[in-house]
Amino acid sequence: MRLTDLDIIVTAPPYPGWGGRYWILVKLTTACGLHGWGECYAASVGPKAMTAVIEDVFQRYFENENPENVERAFRRTYSSGFTQRPDLTVMGAFSGLEIACWDIVGKALNRPVHALMGGRMNDRIRAYTYLYPLPHHRMSEFWTSPDQAAEAALACVDQGYTALKFDPAGPYTMHGGHQPALSDIALSVAFCKSIREAVGPRADLLFGTHGQFTTSGAIRLGQALEPYNPLWFEEPIPPDNLLEYAEVARQVRVPLATGERLCTRSEFATVLRSGGAKILQPALGRVGGLWEARKLAALAESFNAEMAPHLYAGPVEWAANIQLATCIPNILMAETIETDFHRDLIHGGITVENGYITPPTAPGLGIEVNEALARAHPYTGDGLHLQMQDAPCNYHGANAFQGGAPAADEPPDANHES
Repeated sequence: MRLTDLDIIVTAPPYPGWGGRYWILVKLTTACGLHGWGECYAASVGPKAMTAVIEDVFQRYFENENPENVERAFRRTYSSGFTQRPDLTVMGAFSGLEIACWDIVGKALNRPVHALMGGRMNDRIRAYTYLYPLPHHRMSEFWTSPDQAAEAALACVDQGYTALKFDPAGPYTMHGGHQPALSDIALSVAFCKSIREAVGPRADLLFGTHGQFTTSGAIRLGQALEPYNPLWFEEPIPPDNLLEYAEVARQVRVPLATGERLCTRSEFATVLRSGGAKILQPALGRVGGLWEARKLAALAESFNAEMAPHLYAGPVEWAANIQLATCIPNILMAETIETDFHRDLIHGGITVENGYITPPTAPGLGIEVNEALARAHPYTGDGLHLQMQDAPCNYHGANAFQGGAPAADEPPDANHES
């Protein structure tokens, strides 16, 4: 087999855009006509610039190469330009291309990817979901309403979910890390109390923060959440000083989780060696692809750590997450986003039933992309997949993180119950 063609589709999920403003899908084709799909997770540059990076990485390290040689492709890309260190943008481009290679190899051998990476360890994968507004909720109110969060949580539990993620501690801002406002600590406690009272022991609480706080600020907030026994305290500090996780872990009796912004196993190794986090959340479209994530899972085993692949992207990365989760012994759970667009983009190839995902058995990633649908929703904006807020924490008024939604305003045709 020999890789000959690259196609890149930047597709925008419809309002409210759960999963980010856009998803970067890549399609690789071989000289013999096989094709594979991958997805590049959010990068530090816009989609036009990212497209150029993906094309450059493909032309340098993938074109005319055998898609089986993912280790060689990784080492060449990781070393590109005399680097040999994590590079979010370049490795983000590589990750999508590498996932597509595995899809091709699986199709060529008529085997699912997990069968080529250790075989089926798990017959089903525990799923977790973020709390999103119900149809009758107002978007502008939901993110600071413990009662509405509890209502959404109960609806998710009734669908079979046993783990729920939420993050009421304020917006993520370029001024991180900062000390949380006392009002944000109080609101965070109120969310935990309200959701715990609604779902009881039927679901784990997963508390997210998006790396907002200083080390001491994270400790103050984390200690306030302890009475509600969350399963994890996610990314409590920025990812630019990974050794500080150990200090938070020493003083907060809630397991720490991190990883969506980390790149390659080398960054995760720092967290593991320091004892800072035992729940790892790689985004496969950024971390270095499937093989690098498989290596990370093996490394994590040696530290008695668990894997919980992150998803704030499209369903191609989700499909890669599920292939990984199927073949590793230390999977905790996998994030999921259930929208019509996610489902339709892969023809319903992966589903959540009673809170669990049954791994697909079809060759490759086990999905096929609805290419016409992806092209029918091109991204025409100029924003990034996710953007940091310029304004600092507000210590006089309310702070709100709006769930990663591209727009805070209601759409013109929004219809709510009174």
